Amino acid sequence: MSEDGSLSELQGVAYGRLARHGDRRGSFMEIWRASVFGELTEAMTGMPDAHFVQANLSSSAQGVLRGLHYHRRQLDYWIVVGGRALVALVDVRPVLADETAHALVELRELGVGETVTIPTGVAHGFLAMEPLQLMYLVTNEYDGSDELGFAWDDPAVGVPWPGLTGTPDGRPILSDRDLSNPTLADLVRSLR
Repeated sequence: MSEDGSLSELQGVAYGRLARHGDRRGSFMEIWRASVFGELTEAMTGMPDAHFVQANLSSSAQGVLRGLHYHRRQLDYWIVVGGRALVALVDVRPVLADETAHALVELRELGVGETVTIPTGVAHGFLAMEPLQLMYLVTNEYDGSDELGFAWDDPAVGVPWPGLTGTPDGRPILSDRDLSNPTLADLVRSLR
């Protein structure tokens, strides 16, 4: 594991690149090691004494958009294991502190072996630029109680998602959940 030196403007977000070791037989990548990853603080995870408790593998067809999802008690560590993803991160911490503030948006394309660490307070989503496999480790077991989200295309947030050529209408393929997410302003009002 290694950091790739990429900086993020969003506090607590870290990008990395996994070292790949290969020969004629194939390859090996170390996905995660506690001693290299560092301490998981309450500021990052939303919980004291947090540690990774669940690993998931998400497979998405080209043109699928998942997000924007938000957690109050979970840090995510994403690893692209196949394909390419356009990752959108939206720091909603300023908006939660002051409804007149603006969310901070960061967009980055990740390929195989690239990682992103997403702390609590940063909403996230991705667009599969080609068939995609995304593995992610989380610090909270799924029970549905911390699964929040807001509209992927909320104009007040302004994520600059690209148009698509591989879908019939040039729009992303979305789940029913992501189609019905409220605006960020409505989500913040519901959390107060």
